Amino acid sequence: MITIYLKQYNKIIRNADVDLFDDLGYDDILWIDMISPSIKEQKAVENFMEISLQTKQQVEEIESTSKYSETENAIISNSNFFVPTGESFVVEPVSFIISNEGVLVSVRNAEFRTFREAEKRLQMNYRSYSTGYHIFISLLEVRIDFDADLVEMVSKQVSSLSKDINSEDSIDKQVIHRINALQESTMLLRENIFDRQRVLSGILRSERFPNDIYPRLQLMIKDVNSLINHADFSFQRLDYIQDAALGLINIEQNEIVKIFSVAAVVFMPATLIASIYGMNFKTMPELDWTIVLQNGTVIPAGYILAIALMIFCSGLTIWYFKFKKWL
Repeated sequence: MITIYLKQYNKIIRNADVDLFDDLGYDDILWIDMISPSIKEQKAVENFMEISLQTKQQVEEIESTSKYSETENAIISNSNFFVPTGESFVVEPVSFIISNEGVLVSVRNAEFRTFREAEKRLQMNYRSYSTGYHIFISLLEVRIDFDADLVEMVSKQVSSLSKDINSEDSIDKQVIHRINALQESTMLLRENIFDRQRVLSGILRSERFPNDIYPRLQLMIKDVNSLINHADFSFQRLDYIQDAALGLINIEQNEIVKIFSVAAVVFMPATLIASIYGMNFKTMPELDWTIVLQNGTVIPAGYILAIALMIFCSGLTIWYFKFKKWL
């Protein structure tokens, strides 16, 4: 799909027919926005603009020259945009080309809030966007604002996670998975904000942009730097939360091991006594110990003595543990 923003009459042509380029010139067009264009649409724009659109592989490259470069005929810039998916987001690359005549061409494969917001700004104040350079800078400004919203969203999720961990006595695998997911989101967010910083630095070094744009670039770079610092703080906080969660898990595991250790020690004397009297030697005098009551009832004194001795030793062990404050 192609959307053409004309310079005159504040007119926008959506789902434009490629044959329309035969009736238009550079002075008529401000911005050509392409969403998942067909091969025919790409060829039509390339022939009209006398440029070559970038392939998907070129757009996704991470080299600095692929993020911002200048040729004799155009300025080429590639940037990653976020698409929210619930509590997370995915990254979609977008390609920008600005011709020497000031016509902006954007190529993308997904719908973004950034472009809708930029379009609203264009319609509300059409005179402030006289060239494709101004449209491009406006898109970056809106994108940085949305990046700030994403940084704030991740920060709130980190705060919520921290409160959940502080209010829980036990930590399960789900909490660790949440921490790892937030760490991945924060790293991805920081990388793409840094990508925005590289594009802005390239624009600052350029001499092709109108002079009224450069003061705005200084403010944008300051905003980007503050977002990077905020993302770094969130990542450091996640490291602290992860250490705290692992510490709680270790404490919980130590408590379990402690219970089993105490149980083993408590029953150790009783096990020793039972082992001694379980040898069944004939010479063991305790086998013949008996108590005869007045009514003639015979009670095996050796058996009762062994049981009492096992109970006494176990109780003595428990008392000793409590005395040492190990329980």
